[in-house]
Amino acid sequence: MGTPTYQPRVNVSSDGWRTPTNQGVSGGRLSHQPRPDEEQSGPTGPKPRPGFGLRGPRRNPHVLTAESLAELTLPVGDDGVIIGIDPQNQPAVLSLLRPAPMEIALVGSMWMAQVLALRTVATGARVAVETARPPAWGQMAQAAGGGQQCVSVFDVRQIAPQGPSVSSPVLVVRDMGARPPRNQLAPSPWQTVLTVLPFLGPRSPQMLGRADLVGLQRLSPEEAEVVTRIMRLPDNVGAVLPTLSDNAMLWCRRDGGHQFVMTQPTEPETNLLGGPRRMD
Repeated sequence: MGTPTYQPRVNVSSDGWRTPTNQGVSGGRLSHQPRPDEEQSGPTGPKPRPGFGLRGPRRNPHVLTAESLAELTLPVGDDGVIIGIDPQNQPAVLSLLRPAPMEIALVGSMWMAQVLALRTVATGARVAVETARPPAWGQMAQAAGGGQQCVSVFDVRQIAPQGPSVSSPVLVVRDMGARPPRNQLAPSPWQTVLTVLPFLGPRSPQMLGRADLVGLQRLSPEEAEVVTRIMRLPDNVGAVLPTLSDNAMLWCRRDGGHQFVMTQPTEPETNLLGGPRRMD
């Protein structure tokens, strides 16, 4: 029988770990450390800057020449209050608040004046109402602005200066019948005065003549003749005024410019104010 052969015995330390035998190496290397010839190479590319991370891709910036700047345009429509639609079924926008004082005469109903007031509040402006019938404006004033004090109601001759400014324009509504007293407020930039006339009175021709803008609901034939002459309207336009529906209006200027507009109330406006009407 031959003599059995055994593998060399592995040295085991007292704690149970094997002690590797380093042959031909003066100093040992722990197994979890990398070899000197092994680089811990990361992903290729630039190294991150401390606090800034990796650089993003570099592309050519978008640069326009000075000659190309004139070709840049931004389509923007008219600014103001949407008062309805025109005969072409397009939105009719009325610039109620301007850098200069403005006077508007509305021959029509309180309903139409309140719709204009609500839509003016929706643009961020304030509304001050001087009226002989405060209860008729109270509910509308409470509902406007979503709980904010956007509409103030005053008795006749009790209105105070409103302090209009470019950041806080004001629409002053004067609802005091066909013979309103003289306005106590001085003309101011960014303040528009809207006078509501239920029908034409003795002083109405003078008021229409000095107004910057006039809004007309349905008129009697006699009233239509007076307005046609004062506002320099074509005869065929004046002849239509007695036939307008309750939600139709004619807006005109002193130079004869005019535009028919149909005011369509929204559902919240109808719930608050009711349907369109010519007389209150």
